[in-house]
Amino acid sequence: MLKKMVKPLLIISVGLFLGFPLFSLTYYAMVRTSTPQFCASCHEIQPAYNDWKTSSHVNNAQGFVADCMDCHLPAPHDTWNFFYAKTAHGIKDVAAHVMGNEYDRHEQRENAYAGFKNSQCQKCHRNILYIPEKRGAMLAHRSVLYPRPGYEKRCVDCHRNLVHVPREVYAYKQYQPPYRGQGL
Repeated sequence: MLKKMVKPLLIISVGLFLGFPLFSLTYYAMVRTSTPQFCASCHEIQPAYNDWKTSSHVNNAQGFVADCMDCHLPAPHDTWNFFYAKTAHGIKDVAAHVMGNEYDRHEQRENAYAGFKNSQCQKCHRNILYIPEKRGAMLAHRSVLYPRPGYEKRCVDCHRNLVHVPREVYAYKQYQPPYRGQGL
């Protein structure tokens, strides 16, 4: 009986011995490379980082900060897609930097916008159908969430210039208290 258990226990022990450090290093690398400051360490990204710092995605009355990963990558709970997208973006950016390719900021911005999905915005902007003081915005959001066939829209079609736009002053989004009749 003891002989039968030695081989599986040895395999599990070796797996843990090798797997734990590998997992820890991968996790450490993901955490360290997931900050806006890390993104800005590449000189090609520095202007986008500076523009982001002056946007309402950083400066708002709620105190919430949407960082690079919130918009440019799938949600972290979608582990495989997140890991794949983060790795692919990183390899692409490093390869372009090392090869000395000219960084066309306008082209990169258009590529980023072309790849955005509404679900990326809706990770943070959840209750977009209920804006009591802005009926037009509510109707516009309804047409995005429940589009008629052939009339599909993306959040960035209307909200294109919120973040990576050079500004001389900080964009500051004012706090709007929730409507009392929400039934919360």
